[in-house]
Amino acid sequence: MLEIWALEGIGEVTPGTDLVGVILEAAGGSLRDGDIVVVTSKIVSKAEGRILHADDREDAITRETVRLVASRTSPAGHVTRIVENRLGIVSAAAGVDASNTPEGTVLLLPVDPDASARRIAEGLRSVARVGVIITDTLGRAWREGQTDHAIGAGGIHVFEDLRGTSDAEGRPLVVTLPCVADEIAAATDLVKGKASRRPVAIVRGRADLVGDLDLPGARSIVRDPERDMFRQGADEAYAEGFATGRAACD
Repeated sequence: MLEIWALEGIGEVTPGTDLVGVILEAAGGSLRDGDIVVVTSKIVSKAEGRILHADDREDAITRETVRLVASRTSPAGHVTRIVENRLGIVSAAAGVDASNTPEGTVLLLPVDPDASARRIAEGLRSVARVGVIITDTLGRAWREGQTDHAIGAGGIHVFEDLRGTSDAEGRPLVVTLPCVADEIAAATDLVKGKASRRPVAIVRGRADLVGDLDLPGARSIVRDPERDMFRQGADEAYAEGFATGRAACD
């Protein structure tokens, strides 16, 4: 049976906050071996001092961007940029967050979410052998709305490799590789919520996913560029192809 619940009583996190201590206090001795602790990236960023004084969020997005994938301007003049950030994550606004931060500041993603997850997991393992996932809210290509994804992981298998096994009809599974870290991240968002001040959730019932701290982290979820079939937005790809064709004809 799978159980998921959010921890209550976690107050405002500021630079230098001991997240391990905060989580242990909120858990109240309830952590068990095999639990998965899911932490919203916002509080990790705050604890690590990833707060940037910036009146213009767009400037912060530009600083965090390594590649523009697509850009659109709405009739009202609002610009939406889908970019690859320095972590390799493709998302809107490079993960720069202006919500629930002091006026005149924005929040950047952790420098190394996998390292952050491993540190938290190592600290929590003084009490119980747990895995840790750090999440952020992302959109999805071809689908409306957003859901939480894993951007950091420590002490947990991020994939459940079913390749080489068989389905219920006995047919071999060739490419089936569920990203369980993303599935868990999305599930915990149902209990954490976006404005309820419950940034940490516990998942119990998948102890099989908890492993050594040196397991590959969430960075391994990011698809290698040479296997990425959608590296540009449709309009951007068309414009590049058109320009290349024109240059060849000149």
